[in-house]
Amino acid sequence: MTQQNLYLGIDCGTQGTKAIVLDASSGKVLGLGAASHTLISGANGRREQHTQEWLDAFTEATHRALQQAGVDGQDILAIGVSGQQHGLVLLDDQGQVLRPAKLWCDTETAPENDRLLQHLGGESGSLERLGVAIAPGYTVSKLLWTREQHPEVFARIAHILLPHDYLNYWLTGRACAEYGDASGTGYFNVRTREWDLALLRHIDPDGRLEAALPELIEANQPVGTLLPAIAERLGINPNARVSSGGGDNMMGAIGTGNIAPGVITMSLGSSGTVYAFADQANVSPQASVATFCSSSGGWLPLICTMNLTNATGVIRELFDLDLAAFNGLVAQSPIGADGVSMLPFLNGERVPALPHATGSLHGLTMTNLTRANLCRAVVEGTTFGLRYGLDLLRQTGLQSQSIRLIGGGSKSPVWRQMVADIMNTEVVCTEQSEAAALGAAIQAAWCQSGESLAQLCQRCVSVDAASRTLPDAGSVSAYQQAYERYQQHVASL
Repeated sequence: MTQQNLYLGIDCGTQGTKAIVLDASSGKVLGLGAASHTLISGANGRREQHTQEWLDAFTEATHRALQQAGVDGQDILAIGVSGQQHGLVLLDDQGQVLRPAKLWCDTETAPENDRLLQHLGGESGSLERLGVAIAPGYTVSKLLWTREQHPEVFARIAHILLPHDYLNYWLTGRACAEYGDASGTGYFNVRTREWDLALLRHIDPDGRLEAALPELIEANQPVGTLLPAIAERLGINPNARVSSGGGDNMMGAIGTGNIAPGVITMSLGSSGTVYAFADQANVSPQASVATFCSSSGGWLPLICTMNLTNATGVIRELFDLDLAAFNGLVAQSPIGADGVSMLPFLNGERVPALPHATGSLHGLTMTNLTRANLCRAVVEGTTFGLRYGLDLLRQTGLQSQSIRLIGGGSKSPVWRQMVADIMNTEVVCTEQSEAAALGAAIQAAWCQSGESLAQLCQRCVSVDAASRTLPDAGSVSAYQQAYERYQQHVASL
C-alpha cells in the first residue's frame, strides 16, 4: 500500500464553506464536506456576513470531509484556504472582529468608490497606477465607507484582512496576505506587487490603515502552523502547516490546472468568471479586465459577470421548474430562442460595464412568448456576457486551446454545448467541480512537500473525458448571429 500524503483544502464562499481531503500521492480526493452561510442584505446594496459563521462552517465542513474520507485528522500534513475575494474583515488589537464582513457583492460603497476613482483620475488613471480599475466590490471603498459611516470602528482598526487572510489568522495567529487575493483590494499595484501606501494615506492621513496592512508572502510559503486550540477543535494534527492560500479565482486556477498559458477556466456559478494564466502583466486598456496576480507566480487576467445561475434561477422559480425540466425546455427552443433576447442584468452588470442596468426582454411576439424560449433566452443571455468578456481577454493576446468549465452550470450538457458553440472552443469539465477547494489543497501540498506545482497539478487535476464537448460548425454561425443581436441590444443601453 502506498503512503498517503493527506492535505485539507477549504473554500469559504458566499453561500457556504467546502472542505476536501486530498491524497497528493494518488491525486485522489478522498472526502468532501460542506456547510452553509447566511447573508445580511439591505435594500441599499448591503451584503455582509458574520465571520463567526465562517468559523463554524469551516469546522463542520472539515469534520464531514474527514469522516467521508475515513481518515484520521492527525494525518493531515497541511491546510490551504481559498476565500471569496474583495471582502473586508477588520480586527482590533486583541484580534477581535470589529463588525460584520463586507462582501464582494456589496454595492453600498458605490459612492465612495466613485470618489476614489475620481481621485485616481478615472478608470484610465486607476489602470495606469494600480493595473486594475477599482470597482464598487473592491476592498478599498469599504475602508473609506467605514471611516465615514463608522468612525468609532475605524479608530480601533489594527488589522485589515481579506476573508481568506482572516481564516489564516484564525488558524495560526499570524496576519499576512499573498499577491493574488491582494490584487483585488484596490490598494495594491499588480505590476510591482506592492501595497499602494499613498492611496491608503489619502483615505487616512493618520497612517492607521498603513500600519494595519498584513505582510505579503509568496504563494508557496507557509503562514505558520495551527494554534493548538484550533487543531483540537478541527480534530487535526497540531503540526499541520497552513499555506498562503488565496482568492477563490486564484485557487480555482490551480484546481483546474490553469497554471501555464493556453488553458482558460470558466466558472458557471451564481456569478460567472473567465480567467487564464499569463506570465506577464499585460494590463488591458479595458477597465472590465482585472489583471490580478495569480497564486502560482504569474498573473491571472480575469473578467467577472454579476448574473449567471442567479439569473437562470429566477426564471426557474418563476415557472416552478426543477433543473431537469428547465434544461429540457432550454433544449426544446431553437438557437436564438425564436428571436427572444434577454439582457439578464438583474444585479446591474460588470461585463459589459453597465452597473446601473436592469434586466430586459426583447423581441417578444404573440407566437414566440413561450416558457421554452424564455428559459433558453436567459441561458443564452448570461453566456453571451461570458463571450463578451472572453473577447476582451483575447484582445490582450490570450490564446485559448480549451476551456475548463467549473461551477454548478457546468453539470448541464445543454449548457456545455452552448458554451462550446458560443465561444467556438472545445470545452471540458474537470473531475473535481470544487476547483477552489482542490486548488487550496494542491497549494498546501506545494508548500509542504517542495514538489513542483506543475507535477502536483498533473497528478491531482483530471478532466472528465465524458464531458468533452466540441463546437458544432452550424451552431457556431447561428449563435454568432444571436450574439450580434445581443450586442446591438447592449449598445442601445
